[in-house]
Order: sequence, then C-alpha cells, then structure tokens
Amino acid sequence: MSDNLRHQSTRHSPSHGHNHIPKDMSSNRIGWAFILNFCFTIIEFIGGWLTNSTAIMADAVHDLGDTLSIGLAWGLNKLSKKNSNKTFSYGYHRFSLLGALINGVVLVAGSIWVLTMSFPRLLSPVMPDAQGMLLLAILGVIVNGYAAYKLSEGKTLNERILNWHLIEDVLGWVAVLIVAIVLMFIDFPILDPILSIGFTLFILFNVIKNLRTAIQLFLQATPEQGLQDSIKTQLSALKFIDEIHHFHLWSLDGERHVLTAHLVLSHYFDQQEYIAMKNEISSRLRPFNLEHTTLEFEFVDEICRDSIDSTLG
Repeated sequence: MSDNLRHQSTRHSPSHGHNHIPKDMSSNRIGWAFILNFCFTIIEFIGGWLTNSTAIMADAVHDLGDTLSIGLAWGLNKLSKKNSNKTFSYGYHRFSLLGALINGVVLVAGSIWVLTMSFPRLLSPVMPDAQGMLLLAILGVIVNGYAAYKLSEGKTLNERILNWHLIEDVLGWVAVLIVAIVLMFIDFPILDPILSIGFTLFILFNVIKNLRTAIQLFLQATPEQGLQDSIKTQLSALKFIDEIHHFHLWSLDGERHVLTAHLVLSHYFDQQEYIAMKNEISSRLRPFNLEHTTLEFEFVDEICRDSIDSTLG
C-alpha cells in the first residue's frame, strides 16, 4: 500500500521569520545590476583611454565580462520563474542554478586574468593620470556599491555569486581610489598591482567556495547535512513510523529543496487515523519550508517496490 503526500511550501510565512517577497524581485535586482554595470563599463573604457591608465582599461575589460555574465544570469533567472510543464515538471528553477555555475566560472576566469595582468606590472609599473583615476574611482565605488547593495538583499545562490562580481568591482575601485590619492603625492606606481593582486585573491577564494556549492547542488548533493538530519529526526520521532529508507533531500536552486522518502508504518490505520497521521507529518515538516515533499507509506510486512526494482536491475 502506498500514498503520496504533497507538502505545500511555507517559505515566506511570517511565523518563520521570512517576509513575503514577490517572485520577480530577484529578476528586478539582477536587472538593475546589469543596467548599472553595462553603463559604467562604457564609461570605464572612455575614462581608461582619457587617463592613459592600463589598470582602468583592464578593469573595464573585466567589467565587460561581468556585464555579459550578469546579463546571462538575468535571462536565466527570468526563465527560472516560468511555470512547470510536461518537459520540466519541477519548473525552471534549476536554470537559475545553471546561471550561478556559469557566472562562477566566468568570475574565476576573470580573476585569473586580472592576476596575469597584475604580476607583470610589479616589474614594470606605469604612472597613470592620478586625478583622472580619482574621479573615476569615486564614481566606480558609488555605482558598483549601489548595485552590490541591491543584490545583497537576494537569497538565491545565483544572486550571491553575482554579488561577488560587484563586490570585486567595489574593492577594485577602492584600491584604485587609494592608489590615485597616494600617486597624487608620491611617485610609487607599484601600489596599483599590489592592491589588485590582494583583492583579487580575496574574491577568488570566496567565489570558489560558492562555485563548489553550486557544483554540488547541480549534481544533486544534499544541500545541508544538518537540515537532512533534522528532518530525519523529526520523522523518526513519530510513534507510528518504524523505519525510514530511500530518504533523499536535494535542491532545485540552493533555496528550494525537495524531499522524497519511504516511511514504514507500525500498523494498519482506519481512515480517520490515516488522515490524522498525514496531518501530523505535515506539521512536523512545515518548519523546514520544503518546496516539494513526496512520501510513500509502507507496512512492516510489505516489500518495498523500489528495492525490488533495484534488485531486478
């Protein structure tokens, strides 16, 4: 005997400390980041040419890569909001995760490129137009800082990785700002590549951690071991459950989790007991804010259908 139990998500319920957020807010945040980054990248290319600063030109090329990746993430994020259909029965949420993967790879590649540009400048530093650098640095901190602030409100893995794109840009412009001020008074251009290498390594370390998480989720690894243990503990504590097997917890996009499991029941139930049992299970699972929950019920003397299939296979 088996039955499927669908548990509705309560992710934004006020009782769990979450505010209700419209579904398209993440797309709006990424859209704003794309527009700001695209406009400022054009300004950077013009400013780099006018100030004769190779550092600014290099940052402009890096920001161009950021703009392309953010634009890609914007499109994938909007696609992830589409309703489910026969082809994608869980919806398009994993397209957002695909965007996080692509952007993580782009950011790692961009950081490596910045390092290859910065190390040679340790040997041959170039003296740029310090005043022009200062003006562009102030504008860069304001524009990229505002875009990073907008994305910091996001909770999806895609938005978190994109936020590192913008934080990298903010730190880069802070470095340019410091170097510009120093170079206005001291002839010491080697500060530029030193600071560039420092903040690039910092960003690279954090992005690799996020990219590792994205790869694991894409391969359907358990999103949080502690969450899995907590869910299993809650279900095992129910007096009418003898055993739990084929327990699987995975994530659609790092935010929306899916649970499937087989529960072996201790005895047979009449209709009223059966309804009460399902309500109690739903109550136990509600705090975990699961997007989809499918549970199959078995009795002690029943042979698990999936175990038979795996044996025959």
